[in-house]
Amino acid sequence: MSCDFLALAQPGVQKLSPYVPGKPVDELARELKLDPAGIVKLASNENPLGPSPKVLEAIRAELAELTRYPDGNGFELKSRLAARCGVETTQVTLGNGSNDILDLVARAYLAPGLNAVFSQYAFAVYPISTQAVGAQGKVVPAKDWGHDLEAMLAAIDANTRVVFIANPNNPTGTWFGPDALERFLSQVPESVLVVLDEAYIEYAEGEELPDGLKYLARYPNLLVSRTFSKAYGLASLRVGYAISSAQVADVLNRVRQPFNVNSLALAAACAALDDAQYLAEGKRINDEGMAQLESGLRALDLQWIPSKGNFIAVDLKRDAGPVYQALLAEGVIVRPVGGYGMPQHLRISIGLPAENARFLVALAKVLARA
Repeated sequence: MSCDFLALAQPGVQKLSPYVPGKPVDELARELKLDPAGIVKLASNENPLGPSPKVLEAIRAELAELTRYPDGNGFELKSRLAARCGVETTQVTLGNGSNDILDLVARAYLAPGLNAVFSQYAFAVYPISTQAVGAQGKVVPAKDWGHDLEAMLAAIDANTRVVFIANPNNPTGTWFGPDALERFLSQVPESVLVVLDEAYIEYAEGEELPDGLKYLARYPNLLVSRTFSKAYGLASLRVGYAISSAQVADVLNRVRQPFNVNSLALAAACAALDDAQYLAEGKRINDEGMAQLESGLRALDLQWIPSKGNFIAVDLKRDAGPVYQALLAEGVIVRPVGGYGMPQHLRISIGLPAENARFLVALAKVLARA
């Protein structure tokens, strides 16, 4: 090939590395010639319960319409979300997962010469989406592995258009409370869009985490991003949403791809919203699984970052890469987070009790050999 197509790409894109997801079960089975049925995957913060029966029923009912395009406006889902969130349908933007929402924000509000502020150890999509449109990412050093909101405020300048904050944060699991969010929002310039990423908000308890929706009326520069991929168990269908002012939603819909959420995802998300029992069971499993992992890690004399998500970041006090590889050989997939600047940590998704136990046994075995 004589032409260098990388050199022809936008400068920000040239410097990007592709997002690396958790290793799929089938890939590990092929690489190490393992039985896929014997592999435990605790790498991608997925819901271990399997899909809701109500969701499966809704998908089956939709299959006969696969030759039709989906409702490009997502009327039914937007109507249900608006009613659930106490907003107008004009304030709802649907995305192909919440990643799509983050990318829409970058495409709509960022450009060369402008910048976005986000935290060290923040979700990888923030810098990827920012850099892809040629904008500058201003990374603010973390405080106790979490967002230093005061320092993030100080990082905002005349060229800042977006601030990305996640509560809880991925991959650290750290969080901040209502008072901290209130202080932050009250000081952000109104010309700066605050993206509050609440992908894991359903795992919170009571008032320990602020509900971003409660701040929308007072802060029109706030956008709350959520997803059906985690607590609602729809990761493979890719459906997320944003709640914002009607004006911000209108801007995002100008750059949103037509039919960005498919028909099966729309039907499944509507059904998932109606299944409160599934959501409650998922939270119970997550709470018990978190306690199970914490107890097991304590027995191994390991430390971790306290988490409000459906995962936990474990500090191995050594290069985590060899431990990750050894766990793969044991048929256990977890997530290395060296790409986030955390080379001594592994992120472990909360699984079913037997899956958590399998991980703990494998980890003890690997560490005993080290």
